[in-house]
Amino acid sequence: MPSPQMQEVINRLRQRRETPSSQPPQTYEEILGPYSLADQVNPLPADVSVTDLNADGVPAHWLHIPNAGDGGVLMFLHGGGYSLGSLRSDGELAAQIGRAAEMHVFFPEYRLAPEHRFPAAFDDVLASWQWLRAVRGVAAESVVLAGDSAGSGLTLALLQTLRDAGDSLPAGAVLISPLLDLTASGASIIERADEDMVFTPDLIKSMAPTYLGDADPKTPAASPLFGSMAGLPPLLVQVGSAELLLSDSERLASAAAEAGVDITLHVGEGLPHVYQAAVATPEAVSAMRQIADFIRRL
Repeated sequence: MPSPQMQEVINRLRQRRETPSSQPPQTYEEILGPYSLADQVNPLPADVSVTDLNADGVPAHWLHIPNAGDGGVLMFLHGGGYSLGSLRSDGELAAQIGRAAEMHVFFPEYRLAPEHRFPAAFDDVLASWQWLRAVRGVAAESVVLAGDSAGSGLTLALLQTLRDAGDSLPAGAVLISPLLDLTASGASIIERADEDMVFTPDLIKSMAPTYLGDADPKTPAASPLFGSMAGLPPLLVQVGSAELLLSDSERLASAAAEAGVDITLHVGEGLPHVYQAAVATPEAVSAMRQIADFIRRL
């Protein structure tokens, strides 16, 4: 059962859903707004400084985490359905994961749809990874990937592409409420429609044409659930049970385990999409502890 603090977040999400605006949210910050229990939405922690970067033409940021060591880097890919999201929306979550893992954070700002359709976002993520390795000189095994929602889809697609190319792989990856199937074929798209206070089935289904245009939604670079899981590094998946995207995580866990991948799936009972963004709640604190333990094991 959700904690009182998380229940407050869920109530805020429900209130917004039951009082629809004449205009849908224009930014990912607006979507995540109810997750904040403070007056300011998604602020970067005061002790985290940011350096802006140009990662081979991709705007990016380096988040300096006070307790980070010199060895490892967390590469974080933000969510937003491929059309929204930025450091402003996901910087706090990325910084909290970096703090838990004691790693500095590399945060690329990939191009967004509909102005830039598939494969622009994926191309930017791949270019950012190559820049981090070649220009910044970071060893692949010193990097942990992480992403939320669509960012998790990009994370898994990057792993599959690197594996197929025979390139060195990062140490592992953390997938938060992953969006992995742009065909929206998971059973939870229907079964959890009354529980999900963030998305509706129509909203999930609208993401594919906005991002893909005429591209095949089963293309693994867009929907990595349809790609092979063999040979991937360890994965940690965190998802809420009250999510339309629950089936994406469950199917990934099944396919990855069958392929011999070290994968941990944690389903938060009654929790919403990207519940980790509600950083002040016990559930988010517990999630960060689990992420830290996973990365230490790597």
